[in-house]
Amino acid sequence: MGKKEMKIAFVGGGAMGEAMVKCLMTKKVAAPQDMVVSDVNRLRRELLSREYGVNTLADNRRAVENVDLIILAVKPQNLPRVIGEIKGLALEQLVLSIVAGATLSSLCQGLNHPFVVRAMPNMPAQIGVGMTIWTATAETVQKQKELARAILGALGKEIYVDDEKYLSMATALSGSGPAYVFLFIEALVDAGVHIGLPRDTAQELVIQTIFGSIRAVEKTGKHPADLRNMVTSPGGTTTEALLQLEKGGFRSLLLEAVAAAYKKAERL
Repeated sequence: MGKKEMKIAFVGGGAMGEAMVKCLMTKKVAAPQDMVVSDVNRLRRELLSREYGVNTLADNRRAVENVDLIILAVKPQNLPRVIGEIKGLALEQLVLSIVAGATLSSLCQGLNHPFVVRAMPNMPAQIGVGMTIWTATAETVQKQKELARAILGALGKEIYVDDEKYLSMATALSGSGPAYVFLFIEALVDAGVHIGLPRDTAQELVIQTIFGSIRAVEKTGKHPADLRNMVTSPGGTTTEALLQLEKGGFRSLLLEAVAAAYKKAERL
């Protein structure tokens, strides 16, 4: 199947649906004329049509006719209604769901359809630097998995797992993870202001420091502990700061936070 022939229907044109449309166009995975977006909100339809040149519809049933791929990008509370509307319309198409908490079995049973991919993108996917973890039903064939990989790869990095249980774990780590990082950035900037730096200077120092540290882990391939030791001189300023973080239980607090998010994801 060539790119030109691939027709994609988005059911749901919210923030994540829009982000996927934008990323697919930017990475040239799909052209505007190959995508249709259905959404109940008229203003969303008008915005998507105006900004990206995609076809938009209010009717989910009409949107999924004669397409190769159906992407479910609705809010979890709207999923049962949407499934009721499009049930029986997916024949050989791949259905790709980014709906939080919707399991493969619930999607397959609801749609009465075997070819389903469940994906968990995170918020940075909205600007094309996301981390998406995904899995597929046993019936999904290799060609369909390659299609899913191309779509999800447009959002940033993607990892396929063959066991669905890892999606709840990833929800706690990469799904919620950006919030932990944003909180860390916010706190670090505030700390800079607290000791006397102008806020804009503190923010620039923090952002570039975090960016540089991430690149160092990527580029050197060293364990983070080894890199930390390179910064930590005996009896220096860094040892003093790290002591306070250890006293406050920084590591165990982070571990408990991720474990709590995982338990919540399992309950949803």
